[in-house]
Amino acid sequence: MEMVMRLTFIAAIWISFSFIFTHQLTQAQPGIFDITKFGAKQGDEDISQALLTAWKEACAVTTPSTIMIPAGTYLLNEVLLTGPCQGPINIQVHGTLKAPADPLAFKSATWITINKVSHLTISGTGTLDGQGADAWAANDCIKNSKCRRSAMNLAFNFLNDTVVQDITSLDSKLFHVNVISCNNFTFQNFTIIAPESSPNTDGIHMGRSNRVSILDSTIMTGDDCVSVGDGTTQLTVERVTCGPGHGISIGSLGGSPNEAPVEGVVVRNCTFKNTTNGVRIKTKPESPNPSVVTDVKFENIVMNNVANPILIDQLYCPGKQCTEKAPSLVKISKVSYDNIRGTSSTREAVTIACSGGAPCEDVTIGDIDLTNVGTGGPATSPCVNVKPTFTGKQNPPVCSSDFSAPTA
Repeated sequence: MEMVMRLTFIAAIWISFSFIFTHQLTQAQPGIFDITKFGAKQGDEDISQALLTAWKEACAVTTPSTIMIPAGTYLLNEVLLTGPCQGPINIQVHGTLKAPADPLAFKSATWITINKVSHLTISGTGTLDGQGADAWAANDCIKNSKCRRSAMNLAFNFLNDTVVQDITSLDSKLFHVNVISCNNFTFQNFTIIAPESSPNTDGIHMGRSNRVSILDSTIMTGDDCVSVGDGTTQLTVERVTCGPGHGISIGSLGGSPNEAPVEGVVVRNCTFKNTTNGVRIKTKPESPNPSVVTDVKFENIVMNNVANPILIDQLYCPGKQCTEKAPSLVKISKVSYDNIRGTSSTREAVTIACSGGAPCEDVTIGDIDLTNVGTGGPATSPCVNVKPTFTGKQNPPVCSSDFSAPTA
């Protein structure tokens, strides 16, 4: 009997040791930093401290590491994740992160900010929900230049070799994504969703960045699907579906001093659905200094019920917060349009309104086929301050009528 009791005691100790050892292995998988192991819980409890702790530990690892956000719904207050880090980091988002709904809950202009990191990947099937409805209702920035701006969903600053793939940005209070001073940045199979009525909810805005690619993505929002700021070079937008929204826009430019050139933009194999613009270059009059847009290609694009399918607007003045007393000093050159087809919801299917102070140069237009499905008669194509080169066929005949300012 005594021997049986000893054996039973030894077996119990061994089972307990095995459980503890196995549990510790599960808790400490090499390179995996699960936010729930740092105190994150689903529901209304803020997980920002858990995410910051996981980031700090992952950032210190020299081998590739993964920050795991499991399935579920979590509340995340504004957070700053900063480097440099010792090794590559993958943030896997499988759950839904919700921002505070109150726009006054934010001290800065961004909900999630990532700074000064190399070799970052953000992936997964999860959603970043900005809960923007209250902010949209209070947004009067189109009329008030001194308005209080709300928070963007994501800001990426000074990053190198970054990939964002498969996740969804939902209902941002302002821009969904802002990319500033980044190099070699790829968005792949990225989804952006906000209502057509949501103001200033640009999908992806960028500036001072080189080699940005936006591929195989869907952007539905209340402002530009993609907006290109000064200093953007070697941008590729390919196989993107845009709409609703204001189209893909270079600019607006010319509103600030010392703007860096925009150079090397390719938009190809994209589809626009029910947008207020298609492919657009917009600059403001009264530019404080000269700047440049050059080497831009728009190729193989389908327009479905788009108000201004092709537009160069160098009189862009939203909300009449500027005047047209002096022409834009932004020089636009080496721009080509090829194989752009579909339907326009207005008569002005192609509008090329270049600056009298810096006329457009080396504009090539080939194989345009756009039909007006709205009212007012057949599609037209007014131009000013430009002498394009034509190849292929143009329907409507491009530069066949006088220019009048676009209505949208």
